[in-house]
Amino acid sequence: MEKIIIHGGRRLKGEVAISGAKNAALPLLFATLLTGGRHCLDNVPALRDIHTAEQLLTTLGASVERHGSRFEVEASHLNHVEAPYDLVRTMRASVLVLGPLLARLGHARVSLPGGCAIGARPINLHLKGLEAMGARIELSHGYVEARARRLRGARIYFDLPTVGGTENLMMAASLARGTTVLENAACEPEIVDLAQALTRMGARIEGAGSDRIVIEGVDELHPLQYSVMPDRIEAGTFMVAAAMTRGDIRLRGARPGDMEALISKLREAGAEVTVLDDGLRVQGNRHIRPVNIKTLPHPGFPTDMQAQFMALMALAEGTSVITESVFENRFMHVCELQRLGADIAIEGSTATVKGSRGLVGAPVMATDLRASACLVLAGLAAENTTEVARIYHLDRGYERIEEKFRQLGASIERVKA
Repeated sequence: MEKIIIHGGRRLKGEVAISGAKNAALPLLFATLLTGGRHCLDNVPALRDIHTAEQLLTTLGASVERHGSRFEVEASHLNHVEAPYDLVRTMRASVLVLGPLLARLGHARVSLPGGCAIGARPINLHLKGLEAMGARIELSHGYVEARARRLRGARIYFDLPTVGGTENLMMAASLARGTTVLENAACEPEIVDLAQALTRMGARIEGAGSDRIVIEGVDELHPLQYSVMPDRIEAGTFMVAAAMTRGDIRLRGARPGDMEALISKLREAGAEVTVLDDGLRVQGNRHIRPVNIKTLPHPGFPTDMQAQFMALMALAEGTSVITESVFENRFMHVCELQRLGADIAIEGSTATVKGSRGLVGAPVMATDLRASACLVLAGLAAENTTEVARIYHLDRGYERIEEKFRQLGASIERVKA
């Protein structure tokens, strides 16, 4: 086991390069299952979840070569249709192989992902959509088994916007017979990135980024050549770090159009955010103003930035209210922030944060990916030393985060626990 030790109180300054987005890279890797040939993906981050995806692709019969941030996937000879429990349980995104396998091979068997530390995220909307496209679905012994000679186009309405469901059905519909219309679809930038990649493969997709996506199925696709979009959540985490430490950070590669809600709230809190030709610059203010936020599907404030923003509000000069409307159980980082001196009260899905003059370092424990980032940010701003345990969560979504913070002047190191 490893932990991160932070000697806080330093003002962060300098430039950081934003890595490729995990939440875009995973569906792109699984999209390679739609057709044979040699696929090439650039700007793929080195993360635990990416390694899990590589293992899953190999299990299904694809061959994968890594050259730094470049992935080459040869998927001509798939010989398995099962995503086993041991891989799916470590990464819920593994369920995204369901649509591509079913569309290409007519058969897929995928373990049910089960619960999640931040709340249940059922895949019933994925299955309902595939059934509408003609798939026969069976649930037994903890697995979903789907069969279809060839999927057919359908009009599908999501009861709730679902990123994974939209991605799964968009990939499946690319090889279906006829036209598929996804209503109340998710609008996240990662959906747009996947649609652009599928279009490069020969798919016909319109409306990605809106709540209505139209896919005209084609008979075959060709191998993918694509570069993964930059990670808006990693960028947001460094933006909050600049605000919390009264720092001055340039984020090379960050795309402001993907983060309008976060940028608006950071400016409201007193940070100066400047759009540059190649990214963003964030300058913190000595006086952090309290801001109310409510997490919502894109283009609203992202749930994946809620924990980090709460850490910022713990230093604000006043009281802020944070409402989590996307996932239940996503306030598990609150108890750990309280160990650092944060004044936070929870009632249902709402947290009331009374800002303080400062935080004080203490041993804390991460409970999930974004909670890990929240505690690292709090430690960077806190007095004295903070130790963050269970950082394997962090490695699922942040590439060399301690190295990047050291480049900005932080005193942070990873050690064996």
